[in-house]
Parts: sequence; structure tokens; C-alpha cells
Amino acid sequence: MPERRPRLEGKVAIVTGAGSSGPGVGNGRATAMLFAREGAKVLLVDSVLDRANETLALIHEEGGEASALAGNMINADDCRRMVETAVARYGRLDILDNNVGISRRGTVVEVSEADWDFVMAVNVKSIVLASKFAIPQMIKSGGGSIINISSIAGLRAHSSTPYTASKAAVVGLTFSMAADHGRDNIRVNCIAPGLVYTPMVAPRMDATLREQRQQAAPLGTEGTAWDIAWAAVFLASDEARWVSGVVLPVDAGLAMTTPATYTTLAQQQYQRPG
Repeated sequence: MPERRPRLEGKVAIVTGAGSSGPGVGNGRATAMLFAREGAKVLLVDSVLDRANETLALIHEEGGEASALAGNMINADDCRRMVETAVARYGRLDILDNNVGISRRGTVVEVSEADWDFVMAVNVKSIVLASKFAIPQMIKSGGGSIINISSIAGLRAHSSTPYTASKAAVVGLTFSMAADHGRDNIRVNCIAPGLVYTPMVAPRMDATLREQRQQAAPLGTEGTAWDIAWAAVFLASDEARWVSGVVLPVDAGLAMTTPATYTTLAQQQYQRPG
């Protein structure tokens, strides 16, 4: 059997939010590492350069090719510089993984105007600005793949109204971008992570809450950043050459259930003896 060729060999990728906000591996770090393992040259962008450099060290330890850059993705000049840097260092651009995101709690009655604007800027405007400068370079490279990170919170109600609204906007933005740039051979897709355990959510979790989140979905297992990253690898690769405008939940089946039906049934009917 011939040796397997790396799935992203010869491609150049940008991953925003490529660091982790605390100890461990978040979605951006895992995605950057898998892109590098699969042969891509990766520009690691984070608002905190030290976080990007931590990811860079892990990639270099594995023999991958990458470099780090500090950048604020709600700043147009930083987004332009990010794309220019990737092209200057690696000669082209094929993949953009829009991974930055934040949350603020509150209903429309409770949320401050400043918090609302900040969530919408980080979660939505960042994708617009990064893509605005990435797409022309992808066209020069013959096409590409853009992966936007939404959430199952964009598909159903969530405890944070600003977060839900912003992640639903990412879904709509993905559809529009896919339609607008399909004839440029640019595929645009969206990943909707479920209740994944990452450094971003870890400070809010205890063992009881982690167990509740794990049992909420049909698979009954806890997701990690690597689950999101493998989905990104597929969408970035030529294996997904005919996939565009798709919202891919990576959530152990949670998005297809409701607490009023599934959790009750799971507790009453599907528990195995012993």
C-alpha cells in the first residue's frame, strides 16, 4: 500500500485565535497543529503573541512548518497585515480558519451596549475583515477554503443572548460568503461546536457540570478541541472539494435533541443495568 500523502500538503493556512487562553489545547491550537501535521504551512495569529508562540513551539517539536504573528482581528489594518504576512512568508494563501470568539452573558434587557458591540465585533466582524483581505489572495492562488467557527448556540437558544445572536450571524455570513465566492473556487463552510471542554470554558467548570454537559447529548461523551480540529482538516482538504455552504455540528448529536425529550428518555429508558 502506498504511503499516505498529507492531506494539506503544499497548502498555506492562516489560523486566527491560534493560541490557548489557558493551560491545554483550545480549538485554534488544535486546528493549527493538525494543519501542520497534515503538511500545511501555518501562520498562527493571536492577539497575545506569547500564546501563538506556545502553539508554534509545539508545531516545531513535531517538525511542522509555521510562524507566529500578533494581530487584533477586529482591526482592519491587522487583518490586512496578517494576509500580507502569510503571502510574504509562504508565497500563497489557501486556507483561512476564522476561530476567534468570546462570550458575554445576559438577555437583551441585561446586556450592556458595550458588551453587545464587543461580542458582535469579535465573533462576526473579525470574520468579515479577515475574509475581506484573504479572498483576493485565495483567488490569485486558484481558490481556497474558509472555515468559520460558529456554535450550536447559533442553531438553538443559549444562556447568552449576545453569543447566540453572534453565532447565528456567523451561519448566515457563511451562507452568503459561499454563494458570493463559489465561482472564485472558494469554499466557505462553518463548524458548530457543541459542549466542548477547552481552556476557555475550563475555569467555569467543576466535575458535576462537566458530567452534566457530557450526558446531555446522545453519544454521552465529552468533546475536545481535537474533535473540532479534525472537522476543520476535512473542510480544508481536497476531500471536501464539493462541500460549500455547510454548517457542520460537531456536538455528539446535541443539536438534534431537546432537554425535554432526550435527557428524560436517556435517564428513564436507556440506562443499562449494572
